Amino acid sequence: MLDKIAVFIFGSLAGSFLNVCIHRMPLGESVVRPRSHCPKCKKTIPWYDNVPFLSYLMLGGRCRFCKEKIPLRYFTVELLTAGVFLTFYQRYGLSFDFIFYVIFSSALIVATFVDINHRIIPDEVSLGGIALGLLFNGMRGLHYRSFAYDWRPLINSFLGIIIGGGVIWLTGFLFDQVYFKLLKKGPIDGETESMGFGDVKLLAMVGAFLGWPTALLTFFLAPFFAAVVGVINLIWKKSHTIPYGPFLSLAAFICVFWFNQILKLIFAR
Repeated sequence: MLDKIAVFIFGSLAGSFLNVCIHRMPLGESVVRPRSHCPKCKKTIPWYDNVPFLSYLMLGGRCRFCKEKIPLRYFTVELLTAGVFLTFYQRYGLSFDFIFYVIFSSALIVATFVDINHRIIPDEVSLGGIALGLLFNGMRGLHYRSFAYDWRPLINSFLGIIIGGGVIWLTGFLFDQVYFKLLKKGPIDGETESMGFGDVKLLAMVGAFLGWPTALLTFFLAPFFAAVVGVINLIWKKSHTIPYGPFLSLAAFICVFWFNQILKLIFAR
């Protein structure tokens, strides 16, 4: 029990760092320096106001100094990350797979919340994630006892990058050619491209970690989640565009746990 509590606390601390990444990366700021400070009054946040969950609740969701509201996102990301860490710990224990999946999930969390707020996905997340995915899968092929090397994980990762990024880029490209050029339609909510290149790199990152079959399934699952939110967005805000990164992230996370079950459901006779 104590080990699970420790993992949950560690996950919440990791979530606190992810909040820093989510806030600073789109602004081109360092995620290391300076210390955490209020974006409004710029005063440094003391350590006792930077304790995950508790500080937010004790402060009533407001800065101690200027009383500006602290976005609920800070609490949400800390709780979500702590839950993700605990979930993978219960499944894999303290192992290579645990490290593999919490790093992957952390990248998805940052990509999701940055995309929601700014409609971009930082290259530090997507391109950095691609490099890490290749590295981890390269390590997965090592067999230390037999001094042999299994190339399959690395090849699967490489194909995941090509196929994952390629299929979503090709879909967006074909749609743009038909909608904007062949049908000569105007911009959609000011946008002249249906798919941002950040989404291409994000699905390539998914492929780098999880391989090409999972990247493909993520590609086909994401539109179902996006369609629901898209309809609500169209009715409520009269807007046709939504950030797509969160739905790719959600679909990828679901595939981590239920890939085989989804395939059985799809191909069931």
